[in-house]
Amino acid sequence: MRAALVHHERIKMRLRLVGSSLSEVARELGVRPTTVTSVSQGYRRSRRIEAAIAAKLGKSAESVWPDRYSISVPDPSDDRAFPFDCRGGGPTSPVYC
Repeated sequence: MRAALVHHERIKMRLRLVGSSLSEVARELGVRPTTVTSVSQGYRRSRRIEAAIAAKLGKSAESVWPDRYSISVPDPSDDRAFPFDCRGGGPTSPVYC
């Protein structure tokens, strides 16, 4: 089973433990249950639906889906982060375009 689907099943289990469900989240948001399921399974993204599911679990969306919310900002001093200058050659230019 795909890792995202295992995670989806865990979300459903945790929702059941707090007395809720993906269908209830869908009703509260006024969207179709299949839409909420698609977001939970990782096939679609919706910050609003992710936030609603996380709120039901008493957590932040970032903690429920850390892989979806991890933001890595490249270090400009690292030559691997910006391997080429604006003309497409040589080391990193001090001015990024």
